[in-house]
Amino acid sequence: MTTIALLHGIGGASWSPVLPALAPAPVLDWPLPGYAGAPMLAESSFAAWAGALRDRLDADGIPRIDLLGHSIGGMLAQEFAIRFPERVRALVLYATTPAFGGRDPAFAEAFLRDRLAPLDAGKGMADLAREGMPPMLRAGTAPALAEEAVQAMAAVPEAAYRATVRTLTTFNRRDDLGRIAMPTLIIGGETDPLAPPKTLERMRDAIRGSRLAVLPGCGHLAHLEDPASFNAALRDFLRGVREG
Repeated sequence: MTTIALLHGIGGASWSPVLPALAPAPVLDWPLPGYAGAPMLAESSFAAWAGALRDRLDADGIPRIDLLGHSIGGMLAQEFAIRFPERVRALVLYATTPAFGGRDPAFAEAFLRDRLAPLDAGKGMADLAREGMPPMLRAGTAPALAEEAVQAMAAVPEAAYRATVRTLTTFNRRDDLGRIAMPTLIIGGETDPLAPPKTLERMRDAIRGSRLAVLPGCGHLAHLEDPASFNAALRDFLRGVREG
């Protein structure tokens, strides 16, 4: 049975509501470098991260995976699928984009200043999590799942967070989406400002044969905001891959 690899976003892993939709397949919840006790890499780049994931698969004897990436994890999923297509049976790109938002270096500099300003002012990751995570979740999100997201982000080491945010600004695979040939599901929330439906639609159009699922009323964390709808779309896609 094909292993399903999960790549989390900058806020860390909060996959508990998704795991039932993946059973009975084996799951590899792969942390970004510096997260969840994983060591930092000498180089912080998408190429280096993709190589580290390939090395982990080799070490575990996993020849191919179904790959699900959320947000920056979805960027890494694109990078991995483009670099190592023979290792990916199916791809799920969740609340992600094909490139960092601004071409102007000044945009990246302003983004970094804004994202890192609370830390530079002396706040910790727990402060960022408590202040930043709840507004990202739609009203009615289960309190236990909201707290899971807060705790995941609070546990991220500051050095890892800083390195990951900086790496985010370097991503651009916009012109390479057409090279993705494996079965692909693009999924996201209707109200997500970070990966809006128009962006997801353009990705669908660029990846031949891909499917798009936009979840009504959800933002950037649809798997927590509406687990039932997210899991239904995921199950349906994976079932089609297995049967196809």
